[in-house]
Amino acid sequence: MAPRILLARHGQTAWSLSGKHTGRTDVPLLEEGRQGAKLLGERLHRQPYGGLPDVEVRTSPLSRARETCELAGFGDRARHWDALLEWDYGAYEGMTPAEIQAVRPGWLIWRDGVPEGETLAEVTARADEVVTWARSADRDVLVFAHGHILRSIGARWLGLPLDFAARIRLNPTSLSVLGWAYGEPALESWNDVGHLVP
Repeated sequence: MAPRILLARHGQTAWSLSGKHTGRTDVPLLEEGRQGAKLLGERLHRQPYGGLPDVEVRTSPLSRARETCELAGFGDRARHWDALLEWDYGAYEGMTPAEIQAVRPGWLIWRDGVPEGETLAEVTARADEVVTWARSADRDVLVFAHGHILRSIGARWLGLPLDFAARIRLNPTSLSVLGWAYGEPALESWNDVGHLVP
């Protein structure tokens, strides 16, 4: 079976709720985020996933991703991996898109990058490292990470340039599956938050 990669975005934080760019700042989960992580875990332990007994699990070392992983029931199987860290937003850390637009009209991170942070090429290289690892063996993988790096992984899984990620949003505590269709990399599902719906 061709390997798939399951992408779990971390739960809601105060900064993600307000739209602030949260790169390397270690912002904790809100109670809503903790509850969402538990619901995600319940989903992954039901069919068709059945607890993913053979899956290899990795998580960003930042606490919002690690705690989501732990609350979902995969903490004891996960390895921390710096490749899954969120984009280093440099001078734009903690700013909302509107605040950035006020000083740099027309700005788009996927085209323009950020000052004093990671370059587009550096983010692409990290996403490519994750894709190469995910495809390296006949087993599925599950990663817990952050919105922009997971969107970057989605674009690179499909063999598309990083700016494609601008077109594939991700909500907190969402589940996405990257797989295959007719031998080509494909989005099996994207930004699925069905487990959060009462």
